[in-house]
Amino acid sequence: MTVLFECTYDNERWFGLGVPRDDTDLRLYALGGDQLGALMAESGLIEGLGGSADALTAGRERLDVRAEDRRRVRMLPPLMPEHVGDAVVSGFMMTHNVKADASTPDQPNWFVKGLGDALKLSGEPLSVPFDAVAVCEEAEVVLVYVGDEKTGRPVYMGHSFGNDVTDIGRFKQHNGHLSYAKLCDAAISPALHVGPPPPRVTGETVIERDGAVVWSGPFTTGTDALFYDLDTIMATLMDYEALRRPGRVHYVYIGADRSSFHAGHEMADGDRVTLDFAGHGVTLVNRLAWGARA
Repeated sequence: MTVLFECTYDNERWFGLGVPRDDTDLRLYALGGDQLGALMAESGLIEGLGGSADALTAGRERLDVRAEDRRRVRMLPPLMPEHVGDAVVSGFMMTHNVKADASTPDQPNWFVKGLGDALKLSGEPLSVPFDAVAVCEEAEVVLVYVGDEKTGRPVYMGHSFGNDVTDIGRFKQHNGHLSYAKLCDAAISPALHVGPPPPRVTGETVIERDGAVVWSGPFTTGTDALFYDLDTIMATLMDYEALRRPGRVHYVYIGADRSSFHAGHEMADGDRVTLDFAGHGVTLVNRLAWGARA
C-alpha cells in the first residue's frame, strides 16, 4: 500500500513516501504550487484506479533532509488545504459492534468537531473545554475525502489514524449534547494510507500522569469491528449538498472501541496519551490541555 505525507520545509510545501519517523532522514519532493490531492487524482493514485507513486515523483525537485535538520520540517495533516477553513473534521458515534443494541439506528449519529485547525499532530497538545465533565481518548481510523473540482462530490483519497478526544461525560449527562461533547481537538497521523480502510486494527492505549502510567489497555477497530457497512453510511452522508464543495477536504472519524472511560479511568489536565496502532507503523503521543474560561 502506498503511504504519502505532506510537510513544509522552510515554509514551502513538499511531500514524501512512507510513514515519517521523528528520528530518521527524509526524502522530500517539491509540490511547486500543486495540490497533492489533485496530483493523486491525475495520476490515478486513488482507490480502484491502479496508479503508482512513480507518477507523483517523476521530474520533481528532490530534497534529502537529514534527521538532525528536521527542525526545519513541519508535518501537516494528510492533504490539509492552505486555508484551514476549507477542511471539515467530523465523525460518527456508536458505530462499533460492542456498542450496538436494539435501539441502534440505521444511520449512526454524525457530528462536527470543527475546521482544519481542530486537527493536531503527535507531540502537540489536545485542548478540551474548561468545563469538560469526563474526557476520554478514542483510537480511530480516519477517512480522508476531497471534493471533486467539478462536481464538489467528496472523493475518497485514503485513510489515516487518529484520536477523537471526547467529553463523554457531557454526552452521558444528556445524549442530546453530543455536538458539545465532540468540540475537543483531535489527533491525526500525517501519513495518508492510499487504499481501502483496514478491516482490523489492534493497538494499545497508554495514559501517563506525572511520568507514571495510570492506565493502559488494548483497542480494536477497523471495518470488521463496525456494526454498519462503511460504504453505505459514507454514501448517505456525502449525498448531502452542504458537504459537496470543490476542493473541500473532509476528515471523517469512523468511531471507536471502548476507551479508558469505560474502564473507570478519569482523565486530568496534562495527562499524556499514547496510541500505538500496531501493525501500521503509527504512534500518536499527545498531552491533554484543559482550556481557560473565556
